[in-house]
Amino acid sequence: MSVHGRRNGDSALIAGLAAGAKVEDAARSAGMSGRTAYRRLEDPAFRRRVSEARGQALERALGRLADTSGAAAETLAALLSAESETARLGAARSILELGSKLRESAELEARIAALEAAAEQRATVRRVR
Repeated sequence: MSVHGRRNGDSALIAGLAAGAKVEDAARSAGMSGRTAYRRLEDPAFRRRVSEARGQALERALGRLADTSGAAAETLAALLSAESETARLGAARSILELGSKLRESAELEARIAALEAAAEQRATVRRVR
């Protein structure tokens, strides 16, 4: 296989694996054997590229979710006025559960940021000494 062919095959394999395809299926889509795909996965640099591609896909998905979360919140708020008691109860439950999870997430993020800042400060002090 030419260098360009391998590069294209690797790119297709990475895309398939990052999207969650089984190794054999991703290999077939990339035009290579499953054995070749498993051999490529033995390379730490290749696995790192797959991991980076997964991370980028996740970031894109999170961005789409963030873009639509305002509309979802408005829908839940509107459902609080629905005629159906079941719909109102479901909306109320969702709002309370999601609000609690968001608060916990924000608190954890703040605590992690504080710990990272403290660790960085300690590392800076050690470097200065």
